[in-house]
Amino acid sequence: MILLTCPNCGERNVAEFRFGGEYKARPKNPEGSAADAAWAEYLHFKNNKLGVQQEWWYHRAGCGLWFLAERHTKTHGVEKTYLWAPDPGTKKPGLDQPTLTDVQP
Repeated sequence: MILLTCPNCGERNVAEFRFGGEYKARPKNPEGSAADAAWAEYLHFKNNKLGVQQEWWYHRAGCGLWFLAERHTKTHGVEKTYLWAPDPGTKKPGLDQPTLTDVQP
């Protein structure tokens, strides 16, 4: 049985959650000259790497929180879970960066 630790509710069975995909930063300039290629890369191409990767998870049978987990793709061991936060170099969240109030119920 795989256990995930919701940052809000604590440790729960993975059946309570929905996998949301690999974490990737959205394209920086969504309307620039390379926008189509950047969006295609963001939406359709996955790293699918062997090892630890950052993933989105949604606590659908609990608090409804979206959060990030670092999970090993071979062993399914979850190393840590945490709330998303903007990059430290970002002064304030933009359209491509949801705030914590956007992901909490």
